[in-house]
Amino acid sequence: MIKKGQTIIEVKNLNKIFKIPKKSKNLSWMKKRLSWVYREWEDKVAVKNIDLTIKSGEILGYLGPNGAGKSTTIKMLTGILHPTSGEIKVLGGLSPFDDRNEYTQNIGVVFGQRSILAYDIAVKDSFRLFKAIYGLSEEFYQERVKYLVEMLGIDEFFETPYRMLSLGEKMRCELAASFLHKPQIVFLDEPTIGLDANAKITIRSFLKEINEKENVTIMITTHDMDDIEELCSRIVLIDKGEVAYSGSLDKFKQKYSNWKRINIHFKEITKPKKFESLKKKFEFNLKSKNNCTFKVPLKENLGSFLSELIGCVDLIDLSITEPKLENIVAKMYDKVKESKESTEEK
Repeated sequence: MIKKGQTIIEVKNLNKIFKIPKKSKNLSWMKKRLSWVYREWEDKVAVKNIDLTIKSGEILGYLGPNGAGKSTTIKMLTGILHPTSGEIKVLGGLSPFDDRNEYTQNIGVVFGQRSILAYDIAVKDSFRLFKAIYGLSEEFYQERVKYLVEMLGIDEFFETPYRMLSLGEKMRCELAASFLHKPQIVFLDEPTIGLDANAKITIRSFLKEINEKENVTIMITTHDMDDIEELCSRIVLIDKGEVAYSGSLDKFKQKYSNWKRINIHFKEITKPKKFESLKKKFEFNLKSKNNCTFKVPLKENLGSFLSELIGCVDLIDLSITEPKLENIVAKMYDKVKESKESTEEK
């Protein structure tokens, strides 16, 4: 058993290249006929030179736009796809391919758009099937199922066929099944896609508790930035198959977010001239007669600004907000794109 804080997943120089049919335009009649039996192929780079280290007990957010290589990476880490080149070592030296039988006994996987449960039978019967696959004892199975059913609130539909469940109910069952054999690592690919707010809250709460209680390592890919803010302290962002950022979520925000928004509600303005000077200095938005916001760059001394602002109004309430994480991520990708284009021009 890997202890908390020790390296549990280590990836070095990981690459995945797919062969895809080459698209050619304006082919002659003869070449079109030949293309039926002879195809030209070209390389499509999905993942390029990725280095990645994940510690035991960590919840890592693995982010990127559509087509960036997130799902391809997860499929290589779970042994579904074989890398073109590179090295993957998990759980102290296991290979997802060479040690597949032992490896799969210690991992769980959820793909948000692909079920691991049988479509036409009751959820509990699918769980019984997993019990046999993982060789779980009846005592362990009963205790584990009770815990997971209660935690994820699936008791009401545990005996219902999977096809009759809502999307949120299905995902909760998928999660329970992936944690049934008490894995050391769980890979989650878009686990909250299309879910309502209540289902997302239930799933996030479950993941946080089971991570703390069982020291399970979780790697999550998602487009829902609330998932990342709620669950992850460290993130890895990839773009076109390459790592664009790897590190602390807080440091990422500090690096790519350059402003804070100050929202104030006040009875009246006590020093109009001073208030007007602040309006001219910073981006200002009047929401109503007694409610407004200031957008303050991080390079400014926020304490000094707040002191000046509070000194010129009869304040009722004040709040400070940051840009949404999804906006910060989008801004970072824009910077990466501009940097690459600038390099190519040179």
